[in-house]
Amino acid sequence: MLHPDGSWFKDDAGRTLLLRGVNLGGDTKVPTVPDGATHHPEGFFDHRMVSFVGRPFPLSEAFEHLSRLKVWGLTFLRFLVTWEAIEHAGPGLYDTEYLDYVEQVVRMAGEMGFTVFIDPHQDVWSRFTGGDGAPGWTLEAVGFDMTQFADTCAAIVHQTRGDPFPHIIWSTNTARLASATMFTLFFGGNDFAPRLLVEGEPVQEYLQRHYMDAIAQVVQRLHGVPGVVGYDTFNEPSHGYIGWKDLTAHGSPLRADLQPVPRQSFALGDGLEQDVGFWGMGWSGARLKGHRRLNTGHVRAWQDGKPCIWRDHGVWAVDSDGNPQLLTPDYFSHVSKRDVDFKRDYLVPFIRRYAEAIRAADPDALIFVEGELRSPPPRIGDGTSGLVSAPHWYDAIALLLKRSSDWIGYDIVRNRIVIGPWAVRRSAAWQLAAIRRAGAEHLHGPTVIGEIGIPYDLHGGRAFRTGDYKEQESLMDRSLRAVESSLCSATIWNYTASNTNERGDGWNGEDLSIWSANQGRDPKALDRGGRALRAVVRPYPMATAGEPLSLSFDMRRRVLHFTFRHDPDIIEPTEIFVPPYQYPFGYSVWMTDGTFLKDDVRHVLKYRHTLGQPTHTIIIRPRQKPAGR
Repeated sequence: MLHPDGSWFKDDAGRTLLLRGVNLGGDTKVPTVPDGATHHPEGFFDHRMVSFVGRPFPLSEAFEHLSRLKVWGLTFLRFLVTWEAIEHAGPGLYDTEYLDYVEQVVRMAGEMGFTVFIDPHQDVWSRFTGGDGAPGWTLEAVGFDMTQFADTCAAIVHQTRGDPFPHIIWSTNTARLASATMFTLFFGGNDFAPRLLVEGEPVQEYLQRHYMDAIAQVVQRLHGVPGVVGYDTFNEPSHGYIGWKDLTAHGSPLRADLQPVPRQSFALGDGLEQDVGFWGMGWSGARLKGHRRLNTGHVRAWQDGKPCIWRDHGVWAVDSDGNPQLLTPDYFSHVSKRDVDFKRDYLVPFIRRYAEAIRAADPDALIFVEGELRSPPPRIGDGTSGLVSAPHWYDAIALLLKRSSDWIGYDIVRNRIVIGPWAVRRSAAWQLAAIRRAGAEHLHGPTVIGEIGIPYDLHGGRAFRTGDYKEQESLMDRSLRAVESSLCSATIWNYTASNTNERGDGWNGEDLSIWSANQGRDPKALDRGGRALRAVVRPYPMATAGEPLSLSFDMRRRVLHFTFRHDPDIIEPTEIFVPPYQYPFGYSVWMTDGTFLKDDVRHVLKYRHTLGQPTHTIIIRPRQKPAGR
């Protein structure tokens, strides 16, 4: 069983656990019926008649995929579900067939020895605002007409925009009308939209209650299932408009395509024409490329007879010349003359309420906490125990530009460019160490890097044509070396069973899966389809009889160095996962002291230290291919 103990995970024997795993899976964001891959526009708006059964893979294929992950040592699963998958048919209408399926797959994983935490996944609110997560009826409930989002620039969506769809666009939807409004209502509707009632209930209460009740359906199914340890709160939460001080300006340096400021978004959504900036992204960041006149057809993003929520609440109006005019420029940054703080005033109360709802169904559940992207975790501060920090970290340059660079990196912690190969490598390790320290300080618990990974379609998918994945191996190795250096646990983003070279993960042009049916060159059955396995499949200390002090794996030489300080109260051995993929001809062990035993069935080295010295070092090296073989 998994226990948080300060900044570490511990097992029942008191050993420190470093967890390695994967997000399962990348296509869970979209339905199986009809095929919801975002390049398919057919039936997109028939959002109540869908099914997610078979995500992340058909039940008949589950054993093969799970066996592959187990052989690779990725036994810690961040298992994705979505609110839409559970409650797509309408408020309070739960898809029991999907819940049955989730229970069956997770139970199989637990019985195979996996540890699982459930991630109620979302990106920029919903599929209908360019991401995934919330059901379509949530947008309809507040008055939106989703079919008009394209013409009003309320969201830029692959299904309505069509190909080619630049991969960077989806994330910028957080600042467009639909997504920003929904996040504002979900987290802060009581303060910012008090007049908006849904079925007689304040909109914030309505949305949060349905979200928590939907996730509780999963908790009730999985309570007591082997291996299930907890639940994430809310993937990549956003503040929406909350705290936005200047509604005539952009709130983020990340801009792509047509990017209206809030004042323009309000006007466009209410049928007014606007000249909107068109942006591109490059090595130097966002660049304004020109302006375009939008909504010349004067359509509205709101249903007939439904007002713009923000116009109805006095944020803006239309002057005598028909132009939008802000009436309360600081509307979203003050409440009762007090400056608002999104984390303190809205995110933390939500997390507390969510934890209470989850633990009503599973009192022992760990709660995995996320803050906003590129932001430290919130301080819960009320003595809530069993919290785990679960932030995300990516090599930002590679993710945004689908190009790799040894010379340029970006430090998301200190918000600055990093120059030089040594500095880039050192910065990645420093950032993850800082993120782990923040988790321990703010939540008094351990840290799991909930998402970390790389795009495989670098340079327009060149590796798919050449079969040369050295660039991807180097990128992934740099990220995972930072995980090792910082002594973090981590789940790689992602494993997508439906991944193809042509369409990647099937969602907004992303292609980050460590497995693809199109990669079939490896002769070993379970390894077939793996991508950049030389970097992904790594030895690591699974359970340490004390405190880990340093860890590194040299991918090129396939050498592991591990040092720890022993705990005299622990009698169980230290266990190190040693993957056959890296050591096909076996391995040699150097140690400062003690004895070891090789478990070739579990691919584990069991090391027993002596008590004569406080710290111990183990070095694992590959044996060479025997002559004549």
